[in-house]
Amino acid sequence: MGGGFKRSSTGVRMSLDRVEKAVLANLIGQLRQLLEELPKGDPGLAELGISESTEAPGDPVLARLFPDGYREDGAASGEFRRYTEASLREGKERDSELVLRTLNEGGDVSLDPDQAQSWLRVLNDLRLALGTRLELGEDDHDRFRDLDEDDPEYTMIVTYDWLTQLQDGLVHCLWGG
Repeated sequence: MGGGFKRSSTGVRMSLDRVEKAVLANLIGQLRQLLEELPKGDPGLAELGISESTEAPGDPVLARLFPDGYREDGAASGEFRRYTEASLREGKERDSELVLRTLNEGGDVSLDPDQAQSWLRVLNDLRLALGTRLELGEDDHDRFRDLDEDDPEYTMIVTYDWLTQLQDGLVHCLWGG
């Protein structure tokens, strides 16, 4: 896997091979499936961006993607969630749709600044999801250094590292020197 992002005159040029696109599409599909597990609630309230949900999601990945707004105040956190979760979910769904569309375009793809921001958010969400499943902490580099290739976590770690490199490359294209 050697693709990535390069700065161009119109924004960012994305170059990913067929396997990289397939891996990303698969991960995004899993993320979208997970997002569907969030309660949607009353359609009228949802149109206003208001959710009936005031509790943090039970799934650790969803809890990481939709964290409590106020860790020390459950009531305030619930109200915050009620007024933000629906729009956050919609934004994540919109971003993932855009990324999937650009993945389906052939060859290298030009991303305008808004599309590049969507890519950043999706890559970040994928990394958060994978890191949460792996229960990654700041000091876990040694935990995976000698991991055997047959270990089920090995592929997840390699994928996490690759997503990190993609995200880092995109950040450097947008803001690097």
